[in-house]
Amino acid sequence: MTTSPPITVMDDGGAHLENQARHVTIPAGVELTTPVRLAIVGMSGSVAESRHVLRAMAGSKGMIVLDHRGSGTLEQTVEIEVGDGAQLTVIAVHDGERDAVHTASHQARVSRDATLRHTVVSFGGAQVSITPTVVFCGPGGDAELLGLNLTDTGQKHEARIAIDHAAPRCRSRVTYKGALSGAGAHSVWVGDVLIRKNAEGTDTYELNRHLMLTRGARVDSVPNLEIETGQIEGAGHASATGRFDGEQLFYLRSRGIDEASARRLVVRGFFAELLDKIPVPDLAKRLADQVDARLAGEGRHRPALSVTKKESHA
Repeated sequence: MTTSPPITVMDDGGAHLENQARHVTIPAGVELTTPVRLAIVGMSGSVAESRHVLRAMAGSKGMIVLDHRGSGTLEQTVEIEVGDGAQLTVIAVHDGERDAVHTASHQARVSRDATLRHTVVSFGGAQVSITPTVVFCGPGGDAELLGLNLTDTGQKHEARIAIDHAAPRCRSRVTYKGALSGAGAHSVWVGDVLIRKNAEGTDTYELNRHLMLTRGARVDSVPNLEIETGQIEGAGHASATGRFDGEQLFYLRSRGIDEASARRLVVRGFFAELLDKIPVPDLAKRLADQVDARLAGEGRHRPALSVTKKESHA
């Protein structure tokens, strides 16, 4: 049985919302003063499909937040179009109940001199699998993809990213970070970047970092880079998985901070770079508070010991 999840909409009236907010259009030249917020709530036992089309027309500027909560199974397609010279920020938060299953494909097209800021936060759910893809359709485009996941026992959070530099003089940056604790916690990150033959002047870099807070967790991190032209500004990737910084922990303990609190501070600092880039203050605070709450019991667990790193530059 296929149902449509309920959607609640909040915005400042500058965007055009159609078909129960599944189509959001920021008109040409319009700058929104507050984010458009779509709260997507799944019902227990439901199986739903949804399609969202998010458009920022030429010269426009705005933010759209997709806030996923509740239970059930959701298969979702999000189409993102950023017109010439437009600036669009899309934030997708996945904070469902522990039985929720969410699969989503985010397909973005970035036009000439356009800017896309795309953030994925995965905290809840039994399994969350997000596939963000970006295609540069005109020269001068800029895309920044950020991701943050906090994965506990029995959870699987997956992100498979693909960036297609199909136009010259475009820039892309990918930064994804995750922290895992508990037996069976599983995080998967795959980053694919393709620089086509005609994409001279490309500047791209992707970074993935994971913290293993306990034994029994698993990380799969695979960065890939394919280059068809040597006429680029720069290209590279880096991946590292390991435990938290023992020197930082020692320093905090020497200042009279108990071990559990010290561990939380170290992990909070690990995520600070990404939380600071969420331009919606109340949402950033909510997520930061959730990080603190989820880490409250970590001090009694024994940390993992191994550290692996992979780096490549061109």
